[in-house]
Amino acid sequence: MRPGGQPNLQQLMKQAQKMQQQMAQAQEELAATQITGTAGGGLVTATVTGTGEVVKVMIDPKVVDPDDVETLEDLVVAALHNAAEQARELTEQKMGPLAGGLGLPGM
Repeated sequence: MRPGGQPNLQQLMKQAQKMQQQMAQAQEELAATQITGTAGGGLVTATVTGTGEVVKVMIDPKVVDPDDVETLEDLVVAALHNAAEQARELTEQKMGPLAGGLGLPGM
């Protein structure tokens, strides 16, 4: 801070620009990262990007039972949920430290 308690605007702008670059880099890394969630002991797997985009679902033929489609549906949902939760945790790890730096001095 400068005398009189006023923040240095030029310094704040540099910090904001640096944080913006770090956020963009973290977002790119998340989009490029693939996370696999599982259900049913690995009988169903779902792969998502770090941004939550579903890119692949694999189902082991052993779990396909025409008389019990509901269980298969539940396993697919569980695998997607597992993958999404892992993606959320990864996002918090990558973006959390950056979000903590958004406060302005003196605020």
